Amino acid sequence: MEPGGTGNRRPIATRDTAIARRVAAWLVARGVSPNAISVASVVVAAAGAAALLTLPWPWSPWLCAVAIQLRLACNLFDGMVAVEGGRQTPTGALYNEVPDRLADSVLLVALGYAAGLPWLGWLAALLAALTAYIRTLGGALGQPQDFRGPMAKPHRMAAMTIACVLAPIEHWTFATGLTLPVATAVIAAGSALGCVARLRAIAARLAP
Repeated sequence: MEPGGTGNRRPIATRDTAIARRVAAWLVARGVSPNAISVASVVVAAAGAAALLTLPWPWSPWLCAVAIQLRLACNLFDGMVAVEGGRQTPTGALYNEVPDRLADSVLLVALGYAAGLPWLGWLAALLAALTAYIRTLGGALGQPQDFRGPMAKPHRMAAMTIACVLAPIEHWTFATGLTLPVATAVIAAGSALGCVARLRAIAARLAP
């Protein structure tokens, strides 16, 4: 595994924890499909986005933060059930990628609207999708999947989670509303830098 995070699977430290292995084994024993877990990640993300945009504070951002973490848990366990649990399917690669892009988009677009900057949320979602496209493009060119950042998926979701937790506290303490706009801008800018970093790495590996 390169320092930038290249390989066939995203490096996730929690994948090797005892509790993650037990949960994955429990899901396998009950016949839960990894593809169903992938689809569930979109449902959870959509619920978090809806909560962020419709519920009163502080519950709207806090429930969204919970939904983000549940979405990431789905992303962890769909792979573990498929690979470690031996339940891979011919369509598994599609279910691994497409729900991820949908979940990212609905959450980041909702973040932009909640921040009062819809265009920036759409931009962040577009750049997040572009980082994934560049990663898969590298794979199509025969290279390992490159998961480097800044603002790879775990970074984006961590930034959004922290912002959702802190936004009500900022509002109560300072009567300001900077946390969500700043987080949206950081995610968009970091994703743009991540695209450049991945493209540079692919070009360097392709060069003779």
